[in-house]
Amino acid sequence: MASVKVTKVCCIGAGYVGGPTCAVIALKCPHIQVTIVDLNQARVDAWNSPDFDLPIYEPGLVDVVKQARGRNLFFSTDVDKGIQEADLIFVSVNTPTKKSGVGAGFAADLNYVELATRRIAAVAHSSKIVVEKSTVPCRTAESMRTILEANSRPGCRFDILSNPEFLAEGTAIADLFSPDRVLIGSLQSPEGKAACESLAEVYANWVPKERILTVGLWSSELSKLAANAMLAQRISSINALSAICEATGANIDEVAHAIGFDSRIGPKFLRASVGFGGSCFQKDILNLVYLSESLHLPQVAAYWRQVVEMNEYQKHRFSKTVVDTLFNTITGKHIAVLGFAFKADTGDTRESPAITLVRDFLSERAYVTIYDPKVDDVQIWLDLAEACPNVPLENIKKQVTIARSSLEACKNKEAVVIATEWKEFREIDWQTVYEHMNKPAFVFDGRMIVDADVLKKIGFKVKVIGRGDRL
Repeated sequence: MASVKVTKVCCIGAGYVGGPTCAVIALKCPHIQVTIVDLNQARVDAWNSPDFDLPIYEPGLVDVVKQARGRNLFFSTDVDKGIQEADLIFVSVNTPTKKSGVGAGFAADLNYVELATRRIAAVAHSSKIVVEKSTVPCRTAESMRTILEANSRPGCRFDILSNPEFLAEGTAIADLFSPDRVLIGSLQSPEGKAACESLAEVYANWVPKERILTVGLWSSELSKLAANAMLAQRISSINALSAICEATGANIDEVAHAIGFDSRIGPKFLRASVGFGGSCFQKDILNLVYLSESLHLPQVAAYWRQVVEMNEYQKHRFSKTVVDTLFNTITGKHIAVLGFAFKADTGDTRESPAITLVRDFLSERAYVTIYDPKVDDVQIWLDLAEACPNVPLENIKKQVTIARSSLEACKNKEAVVIATEWKEFREIDWQTVYEHMNKPAFVFDGRMIVDADVLKKIGFKVKVIGRGDRL
């Protein structure tokens, strides 16, 4: 069966995945019209803003949008029109972890995926290739296909593909320009393989064909969960070793460097930290846990659950280190938290370790000043209100202040806690910081970015995660 030549693409969802992914497709495929649709008017307005004040921060994204927007890249709230005109539709909506009902705390909430699928079936007048881009549990594509076939118009055919994203926030544009691989899953029928070839031809405009992998539908869905689970497992493994290093006097940097020379292990994702965050790692592992339990594999579920539990332990262990080091109490003390995003080069705060740290400090009745170069005040207050559901926001604001610079945040504080590895935190004028802090002045580095020896010479008491040197 011959593949369809794709000339118009619609992406449902203008978030962290759909926006950058389809903007790059538009840039690399000027012959394809790409329309990104979203019901959120404010978000679409931001994508269309004259000064390119985009709704997400990602290095290089503004340049991509500047080159393609208005040429063959469009942003709209007219979902129905986008669906009707497209040959190929990406479904890239949010799939958060369920907060209630069956599977609460573990399973993915597929409500938005189902709503998008039903909308496609309701308004499509011609056959479409529907591409599952959201991170979903295994066999979600089967559910989508069932909904589409049950509700489609006569003569309308829907082919379902799985095309998971493997982007890292902060390097997403570089990842899209030169991906390690593009994974496309399809039914192994002639129609499924033809649809797969249609999407592969889109990516082939800039991705070498040997990097475009075509697999079965269920293998593709599981591969996304498996990739994130394996990466998170490495982080939790090195963080578990960092606790041993602190207890024994070893240095986790040296341990990671040594084991990274083993070609079977390699050096990537061996940097100890206060813990992983972001929208994917925890969500995908919990998804894997729920899947394993649903398949009656309790030992498998317990194995993957431990990766998340180790991550939570690492965050609380770090906040306890701060309390223990500050003479076993931080009540009434003033602490600067540098960084609120879950990692550098993004404004995303989802599952950020900084949220846990601040919540722990507030529960100890400390006063906290937060500075992050990209996270706006509204997001910080939203995150803290969600993290402390039993504390009114006005009470939180009595204990928390948001600063406009790292120097302002550190002024007159007992301690500085580095929660995000922003480049500017490596270049802080620590001498000036020291002069304006209460003494003794403490620095707690949860990202291993400071030169501890230099800071100690200035006069700081320094604690770096994963290093066993005593204060």
